[in-house]
Amino acid sequence: MSMKKLILLLLFSLSLQAFAQQAKPLVQFSGVIYDQDSNSIVPYVTIKNYSDGGKAYTANYKGYFSFVVHEGDSLVFSSVGYKKLWLNIPHNLENKKFTALIKMKTDNIELPMVTVFPWASTDEFKIDFLTLKFADDDLEIAMKNLSRQSIRQGIASLPRDGGEFNGTSFQNNHIGLTNKNMAQVNPLLNPLAWAALIKQISDGNKTKNKD
Repeated sequence: MSMKKLILLLLFSLSLQAFAQQAKPLVQFSGVIYDQDSNSIVPYVTIKNYSDGGKAYTANYKGYFSFVVHEGDSLVFSSVGYKKLWLNIPHNLENKKFTALIKMKTDNIELPMVTVFPWASTDEFKIDFLTLKFADDDLEIAMKNLSRQSIRQGIASLPRDGGEFNGTSFQNNHIGLTNKNMAQVNPLLNPLAWAALIKQISDGNKTKNKD
């Protein structure tokens, strides 16, 4: 068969197909798309008419759609997270209108488990592993907590409790009552203290002069 006859045969076949498609009655196809399990709206579902060259339509954000098809057309509804749904337009429809309530079923896809590591390469993992510092066991932790330095730091940072404040206050009150009737001497008014101070200063100056 020559190339010319093959092209003519192909054109004739396409013409017959187009004529057969045009011969089918037109139907206004409308509907709303829901989730089969939750009965919630499924928006923006893609609808393809594979009987009409794969023409694609899209439902709106409320799941509503409406477009013209032919009787007997095969359509498929698809959306991310849902299984594909096939639908054939019935024949001999009254008023050439067809309304459908489309319920799509969710498609649960089990993905393989992925473990994320903080190392970009095997070499980085080896370096981190070789320089890894293991945590102290319970005995070493206890020895560190009972060391003199740790106890001193704890005493210095530990706030006083009520019992300690009570004991200190009682001791100060006792000392004050004991020394209540004793005469308190001011060292600034004591001439002997002043003489000792002047002597210490004078001896200190003499020592500096000898040096």
